[in-house]
This record gives sequence, C-alpha cells and structure tokens, in this order.
Amino acid sequence: MTKLNIHEAKSNLSRLVTEVESGAEVVICRGNNPVAKLVPYHKGRSRRPKVGEVTSGPVRCQPGCFAPLSDDELTAWGMG
Repeated sequence: MTKLNIHEAKSNLSRLVTEVESGAEVVICRGNNPVAKLVPYHKGRSRRPKVGEVTSGPVRCQPGCFAPLSDDELTAWGMG
C-alpha cells in the first residue's frame, strides 16, 4: 500500500490511477494523518445478502422479542 501526501498525489494522479487499476491501494495523507484511500472500482450491482449469508447459524429470538403491539401502536399502524 502506497502512502503519500496530497501534493504528491496531485502531482502523480495519472500514475496512481494506473497503479490502482492494477489492484494497488493508495492512502493519501494530510501531514501524517490518512484522509483518503484510492482503491480499484468494482463495477456491479450490490445485492442484499440472504439471511443464511448474514448469520453463521440459526437465528434465535429472546423471549418477548415479538411482543404484541399496544392499542396505541395498532392505531398508529392503522390496525386499531
């Protein structure tokens, strides 16, 4: 991973983009503090994960997790 300051990044932007296209990552710093990261752009639509992909096992619910709604809540949802 390449680290450089803003001035160096501006002066070498074309070269840095070429590096990033090859898979490299570039961190741009203000002083010694990292403020931005150039990474390869991955074209494609992100999709929502399926439940099995998010959890590593069965989903468990604590008692009271699905408690009945109060009359006020039912009314607010148009069901009261």
